[in-house]
Amino acid sequence: MSLPAEFHEIAKRVNNWGRWGADDEIGTLNLITDEVVREAAATVRSGRRVPLALPLKQDGVQSGMIPGRVNPLHAMVQINQELFGPGTVACSDDIVTMGLQAATHWDALTHVSHSGRIYNGRPATAVTPHGGAEFGGIDKARPVVSRGVLLDVARALGRDRLDGGHAVTPEDLEAAEDLAGTRVRAGDVVLVRTGQIQVYLAGDREGYAYPSPGLSVRTPEWFHARDVAAVADDTLTFEIFPPEIEDLWLGVHALDLVEMGMLQGQNWNLEELSTACGETGRYAFLLSAMPEPFVGATGTPVAPVAVL
Repeated sequence: MSLPAEFHEIAKRVNNWGRWGADDEIGTLNLITDEVVREAAATVRSGRRVPLALPLKQDGVQSGMIPGRVNPLHAMVQINQELFGPGTVACSDDIVTMGLQAATHWDALTHVSHSGRIYNGRPATAVTPHGGAEFGGIDKARPVVSRGVLLDVARALGRDRLDGGHAVTPEDLEAAEDLAGTRVRAGDVVLVRTGQIQVYLAGDREGYAYPSPGLSVRTPEWFHARDVAAVADDTLTFEIFPPEIEDLWLGVHALDLVEMGMLQGQNWNLEELSTACGETGRYAFLLSAMPEPFVGATGTPVAPVAVL
């Protein structure tokens, strides 16, 4: 089965291969310049810090739908152990086994491929069983500190949460811009709120995963036109699931990661941020969302913080 012609047409319009050179491994993170970061820092007014990550725990968001993507399994390897003899300082250590995309995370540019290729035209075989991503792994990502903009689509459409069949369109994003009173610009990290995370927070992991609202296959062109550096939302699948175009599974992933070279994030908890932005009337802020630099990884957990 081949990808539909509509997908390939959009792919041509958003393609960034070679834009920052044949050897580029970070894609649209190139758009986060020193000037962008200085302007982002100037958005801070109160210093209020809003955490955007879900807790890492064994009964987390993963329900088994994605093979091998396990919730964090935490174990103690020593408890109050006096390593240097009786009466010395005692230590407690622990370990975790987890899928790197298990909870709040960034997808690296190598997370998906299509037609045998990953970002910048490299062969998909650059991801290997032993080394992982030899090109474009999450460890190559530039520090993600920039101006964040909350596009609260649910509130902009007069709802607390979008229904499971809602594909977020460019028109929806513009309605959220109007609510925010700001325009997305080059180097911004856009956070799209659907309200779907509420389903998981209420204890329904299955309902959180399927069906899910999410980004339409039309949105990559909007992000490309605005020169957005990265996008994250509050859903498990990032894009509408099941897809709006029959049999085009993970089409938005392929357009964002492979064609544009744009990081995308999932399972971000945007509820407190939505409240804070609504209270202050300010939807732009300093965002710190540093990827954990796992060498060769195709994704990583992240603990983002918005500073208002």
